[in-house]
Amino acid sequence: MSDYAVQLEQVTKSFGTATAVRELDLNIPTGSIYGFIGPNGSGKTTTIRMILRIFFPDRGRVVVLGKDRGDCADDRVGYLPEERGLYRRMKVRDLLRYYARLKGFRDCDAEITSWLERLGADSWEKRRIETLSKGMSQKIQFIAAVVAKPRLLILDEPFSGLDPVNLELLREAIHEVRRGGTTIIFSTHEMDVAERMCERVFMIYNGQKVLDGTIGDIQRQYPANEVRIRTETGGGLPADLPGVERVEARGDFQHVTLKQGSRADELLQRLVGTVRLEHFELLRPSLHNIFLRIAGRKSE
Repeated sequence: MSDYAVQLEQVTKSFGTATAVRELDLNIPTGSIYGFIGPNGSGKTTTIRMILRIFFPDRGRVVVLGKDRGDCADDRVGYLPEERGLYRRMKVRDLLRYYARLKGFRDCDAEITSWLERLGADSWEKRRIETLSKGMSQKIQFIAAVVAKPRLLILDEPFSGLDPVNLELLREAIHEVRRGGTTIIFSTHEMDVAERMCERVFMIYNGQKVLDGTIGDIQRQYPANEVRIRTETGGGLPADLPGVERVEARGDFQHVTLKQGSRADELLQRLVGTVRLEHFELLRPSLHNIFLRIAGRKSE
């Protein structure tokens, strides 16, 4: 088995005069949960469609599960699109059986039953899709994507519209699929979701790769410049603190953004003599804040 489930080498894709993806190199390790992050229109969807063979690159090479050519009907690949779509008049079990058999998995009933039970959907199997709520339909579409046991699973905004309980249920299901050896590409524009779900992330902005690596490695590239503080009274902080760029109240906490070159320990020393502190925490930069820094720099 290759070390990489997906490899992109100097991939470029244009539509007319607009370049959606430019000279992209990417290696997705086998068995990983790999996040694709970036704003809408950044090139994420175009990259995914090239991996799925829906689009072909103008230049460069796309290798998926060891092959650099093929078509979009690959039995080894499962896909949950952002725009959901199920045959509304079909019954749940019939629909899942249909999708499994499209992927060559004919003896699929036991696997369908297992997934319906895992996601609390076993009582729905005779219901028509059109009678299901949005959250219920989303669970069924997820099962349709995983029922044939794909080696590569691509999830595009899988948590969109889910309530917290079902979000946690689906999150654990994704980790279960990964534990079975499946490589997962997890596409989202919600940075906090990627930070929680993924071991590695690739960030694309205006068609170009701007970040690629583990969460920890990426965060270490950027200085920690935010401090979370709570005083004994729950009140505010002294005005005009040296080295402070911005103070924002968030509930009982004050979030302080430090100016470039300022240090958290220096701020702590200044506060000790003026307020009684209950909490003082230097925060690692989130993917959201890192992206804002990158986007701001690119805009300039």
